[in-house]
Amino acid sequence: MLRRVDPVKPIRKFTVRAVVPPQLGALEELAANLRWSWHEPTRRLFEHIDPVGWNRSGRDPVSFLGDVDPRRLDELAADDGFVAWAERERESLRAYVAEPRWYEAQGIEAPRTIAYFSPEFGITEALPQYSGGLGILAGDHLKAASDLGVPLVAVGLFYKAGYFSQSIAPDGWQQERYPALDPDGLPLSVLRRADGTPVQVTLAVPGGRSMHARVWQAAVGRVPLLLLDTDIPANDDDLRHVTDRLYGGGGEHRLQQELLLGIGGVRALRAWSELTGRHFPDVFHMNEGHAGFLGLERISACIGDGLSFAEALQLVRAGTVFTTHTPVPAGIDRFDRGLVATYLESGLLPGIDPADALPLGLEPGVPPEDSAFNMAMMGLRLAQHANGVSKLHGEVSRRMFNDLWPGFDADDVPITSVTNGVHAPTWTDPALLALAEERLGTGDTEHADWLSAAVSDAELWGVKRGMRLQLVEDARRRLSAAWSAQHGGAVAPDWLRRVLDPDVLTIGFARRVPTYKRLTLMLQDPDRFAAILTNPDRPVQFVVAGKAHPADDEGKRLIQRLVQFAQRPDLRERIVFLPDYDIGMAQRLYPGCDVWMNNPLRPLEACGTSGMKAAMNGALNLSILDGWWAEYAADDHGWVIPTADAADDQAARDRLEAAALYDLIEHRITRLFYDRDRDGVPTEWMSRVRRTLAHLSPELGADRMVRQYVEEMYRPAAEQAARVGADGAEPARELAAWTARVRDAWPGVQVVHVESGGLESTPHVGDELHLRAHVALGALHEDDVAVEVVSGHTHGDDRIQDARIARLDPDGASTTDAATCVYTGTIRLDRAGAFGYTVRVVPRHPLLVSPAELGLVAVAD
Repeated sequence: MLRRVDPVKPIRKFTVRAVVPPQLGALEELAANLRWSWHEPTRRLFEHIDPVGWNRSGRDPVSFLGDVDPRRLDELAADDGFVAWAERERESLRAYVAEPRWYEAQGIEAPRTIAYFSPEFGITEALPQYSGGLGILAGDHLKAASDLGVPLVAVGLFYKAGYFSQSIAPDGWQQERYPALDPDGLPLSVLRRADGTPVQVTLAVPGGRSMHARVWQAAVGRVPLLLLDTDIPANDDDLRHVTDRLYGGGGEHRLQQELLLGIGGVRALRAWSELTGRHFPDVFHMNEGHAGFLGLERISACIGDGLSFAEALQLVRAGTVFTTHTPVPAGIDRFDRGLVATYLESGLLPGIDPADALPLGLEPGVPPEDSAFNMAMMGLRLAQHANGVSKLHGEVSRRMFNDLWPGFDADDVPITSVTNGVHAPTWTDPALLALAEERLGTGDTEHADWLSAAVSDAELWGVKRGMRLQLVEDARRRLSAAWSAQHGGAVAPDWLRRVLDPDVLTIGFARRVPTYKRLTLMLQDPDRFAAILTNPDRPVQFVVAGKAHPADDEGKRLIQRLVQFAQRPDLRERIVFLPDYDIGMAQRLYPGCDVWMNNPLRPLEACGTSGMKAAMNGALNLSILDGWWAEYAADDHGWVIPTADAADDQAARDRLEAAALYDLIEHRITRLFYDRDRDGVPTEWMSRVRRTLAHLSPELGADRMVRQYVEEMYRPAAEQAARVGADGAEPARELAAWTARVRDAWPGVQVVHVESGGLESTPHVGDELHLRAHVALGALHEDDVAVEVVSGHTHGDDRIQDARIARLDPDGASTTDAATCVYTGTIRLDRAGAFGYTVRVVPRHPLLVSPAELGLVAVAD
């Protein structure tokens, strides 16, 4: 006989899956594919079963089906209408997975399979394997690739505790906890062989031991996601914890994670390819340097096929894409070089001599014995195609990594940019979607005609007010729950039910909390800020969220300062800090805000996609001209916070930029928001909202981003890999031999003398400058090099700005000095002002993507 007992703590937790009636088998198929996380019709189907339980589950179908009353499922199984509805949604999913999409029209030269490696993936709050922007971007990349039919397969790690859950102590200090996840209760399945045994990848580690990992797989629409997990009995206890937490460890623990991600990830892909019959990837995309070891694993396999290390490097580089997300060297993973050597010497990578591999991580200008092993440097050396994540970040990256290409100006550094985008179906509020469907006849909010008279200002304003109310109610619920948790389950005080107001201008600010993002810039003048919040005629309210890294006490102090400010009795209903920022919170926060604020130290924001998600919901941006906003800022879309980068010091800069922020809110933003017509609608404000939705949304979409990756990165990488790998990789062998020959001979290359003529004493626009350069090639041939003239305006530092490059051609005439060759050419002077030029020699080969690729250049003195 069972009897009730008081609640006790379990010694072990696991998930018991629900028994779903056969008539409702479609529900299980729908729940197993993460397309539900962005497909509103599927979410509506599950919500219909039990709206309260659906919200309580965090809108996670797997968890939800485990909690639904079996009697309710039996009732629905007998409901022919509901069964037919579920079947229609299942057929929709099957068609979505199978039907040709945009990518199929790209032609046979497009890559057959693209591998996308990332340390984190933010797809849904039901699969908490993300910490912030990098993971959310990766999740959006997968979703957009699925929508477009791009044949992507993604690889990451499964973290037993994911990232940490955040709570705030009464004194405002951030607290972390790491609740363990049960993968059996998540939308995951184990990758198994035909006989049912699980796939396991193995890595040799020091001490004669082995690290094993099973492979979980998730279906992200059409995209398979493989997640490696070391928490299995085959491992020693310490190795079982390698995948315990996302960014939870340092030193050797972090190195083990990145070795597993890169090396184990490629091995998992081989098993997946063999089991599914899918083509092994043509292109490998590293989302940051964490996955850099994938290049060494691929080199190891090529060595097994008979190539040398140098030859394999050429083949691997050709098909590799590297995306950097950090604008500061401190954001790059760096490991002790000796520790990396210890792992490489353990038999981890058959055929690879550590003496060949270790230089890949060497930091330029640092003696090998003093250099750390730098993951970004390895990533850039292993990838022939590299990019930053906004135009400005591309410029920053070219400067930051310039030392890898010594002698070249930053503009020549072979790092381009693909500006991030966000997945509109994931981040657009259902209320806005419903309005587009009803009034504009489309479910594509990203490309809808929001300027159409079919939607009135009043209707759109009403939807925005509803989304604001939704945010207010969600914030009150979260704050009340947090207060009760802090106070032993006591009932939350009445004032928490009055926090925020759905009719007050709402500004949002949410992100990770490193110091450069300046969480507390708004508190530079606390009295002025308080007056803005409590203005009786034009009040403002702020909703703030974000997590500091567990080891970042400075970031935690910023949170504490903000929380303590928000606890003031006169302000606590106008500014709130919401703990435990995650996808679920974000999907209420972005739509509920009227203005999205971002005030990093320029240019330290690589992209900053939170403002993009807010814009997708009709919010206007208030931001420093950094990241994506530097490309898209316009009066139609929001306001630019002036940058005071000429200030004497950081404190002065913060004061000036905060004052500009206050001015914008007080004198422009609030006046525009509260200037209403006789129907209570802020018409000029709504005009800006409409233009943001109509003009900005299409530019900010992840589909634009993924198309750009396909056209500018993936296709060129696949074509280059095919060229270098043709005829049994003979071109790779030839390129490796040519590279070695050019490197050996380069000290003998010199621009000996440059002659010029053709200009009058005072040059004018339209004149032509004739050049004749004498170049010593040493042991090289004319075909091995390109001789170029670099010209353009010069400014105070005498450097050439906005340089133009033109080839000089071999003259063919004999010279008195047999050791030199003569090259000639002409420059047309088409711009007035200070002008300068120089002549340089760079390596030339048809398989080089950039003249700077080898980092070799000889410049005229």
